[in-house]
Amino acid sequence: MRALGPEPISGVGHRVARRPIILAGFLAAAFGVLGLRPAAAATLGWGDGVNLQPSYVRQGDVDLGWNLLVAQKKIRTVRIEIEPAVPIATVQRWLREAHAHGLTVIATYHHYPFNGSDSVAELQNAAKWWRANYAELVAAGPLVINLMNEWGSHQQTPASFAAAYNPAVALVREVYRGPVVVDLPGWGQEIHLATEAARLLADDNLVFSVHVYPSAWVEFGAHHWMTPADLDALADCGRPVLVGEFGGLRSGGADWSALVDRAKAKGWTVLGWAWNGDGEGMNMVLPEWEKQPDTKQFKPGPYFDTVYRKLREP
Repeated sequence: MRALGPEPISGVGHRVARRPIILAGFLAAAFGVLGLRPAAAATLGWGDGVNLQPSYVRQGDVDLGWNLLVAQKKIRTVRIEIEPAVPIATVQRWLREAHAHGLTVIATYHHYPFNGSDSVAELQNAAKWWRANYAELVAAGPLVINLMNEWGSHQQTPASFAAAYNPAVALVREVYRGPVVVDLPGWGQEIHLATEAARLLADDNLVFSVHVYPSAWVEFGAHHWMTPADLDALADCGRPVLVGEFGGLRSGGADWSALVDRAKAKGWTVLGWAWNGDGEGMNMVLPEWEKQPDTKQFKPGPYFDTVYRKLREP
């Protein structure tokens, strides 16, 4: 998802830190909090939840609405979008607050000019950002790394996608041993391409993330609006899968609701877009940060139930 809404598709600044040394005992404690084992991402155990995109208002210096969020018992996981220009101290605050409320955190490098981009250099930049900043971020609490939001266009091939991700993941592995979430190419939608790329990806602890909207389009090997049968194919890729984003707005021919239902039937974690921070109306709560960045009092908006009713009870 880009800064102010989801990216249209076919068919329809950085802080540098020293390289950290991660101690085995510290990692074991971190994974224990998350309920993860470094080599067993197939048993994820992550509850359903929502995305938060605070980066684009006052460099993330906003109230995230935790009091209202944690009152929603179906929300157990948050995927937090991190623009690399946001101060690390601000990101640490987000993470500390999320953990203080007992939430599982998936943290995503999200540099909006490169959503859907095929720039291998930018994917490397994302990996280098994680390598430089992971130690400071994990000090605020354990997190799952989502290497980069929606890297790769519909023009990727299985070979090119794997060739870009293999060295990027290797950089992240210099500091982090846990599951690495990899968004499918084509704005999270190229299911059959990712399925073929799975055997070309060298790392054995990757989690695929599919993004589901009415505009979800599958080009590689299909050339149609995404269907539940496509998700069936993705289930056979040999990698664990989650729905990293789903939303009910935008135009298109994909039945987003049926897709989310099929994903849940498979036991996949589903994460709604978005709690707040979207610029095209897909915000569960009001006021929107973009319009009232100083607010500390939130309430459910008209879009709230569209997402929340799709989440499962804990």
